[in-house]
Amino acid sequence: MIKNNKSKIVLLPIFFGMIAIIWLSGCSENYVPKPRSYYRIDLPPHQYQMLDTIFPYKFPYSKYAKCTILNKDSDWINISYPKFKAVLHFSYKSIGKNTSLGKLIDDSQEFVYKHTIKASAIDEQLFTDSIHNVYGLLFDIKGNAASNEQFYVTDSTRHFLRASLYFDVEPNYDSLAPVIAFIRQDLTVLIDSLEWK
Repeated sequence: MIKNNKSKIVLLPIFFGMIAIIWLSGCSENYVPKPRSYYRIDLPPHQYQMLDTIFPYKFPYSKYAKCTILNKDSDWINISYPKFKAVLHFSYKSIGKNTSLGKLIDDSQEFVYKHTIKASAIDEQLFTDSIHNVYGLLFDIKGNAASNEQFYVTDSTRHFLRASLYFDVEPNYDSLAPVIAFIRQDLTVLIDSLEWK
């Protein structure tokens, strides 16, 4: 019995030629990676409820948020957004003999500017309400900083309220941007409507 090796020899170059053509045609296109994407975040419409308790201040806050009293003696609270894993930490100080307004403002701005290491920009928005004696600054900290929104408000004689926004996730400004913008609008409403008691 004689084996037909000639047919195998003829088929081998054709087979390797086809592989080379496929390989070369696949290399002619430029590879472009897909851009990184993030989960879609459905944001509810803004709705507010009033925080009017034993504290020396009152303001509206989001109906989607939960208020927790940390210490009745210090008038400190947290307002959390469970759906977004975000918490606003509020601290209140009474201005008096032992506490100067200048020191409180300096401390607040120092807390904000500690984020310059990770921040790409820090925008400031000034608030003045001479009818209700509410004056303050809202800081919008852009970039992968630990806290992207902070503010302080005062009546410049008796009250000083400060707040910082933190997320319980790794800071990624691009993915958190819609939520930060949503909460920033809540903060603007809060500051615009805040009243001292």
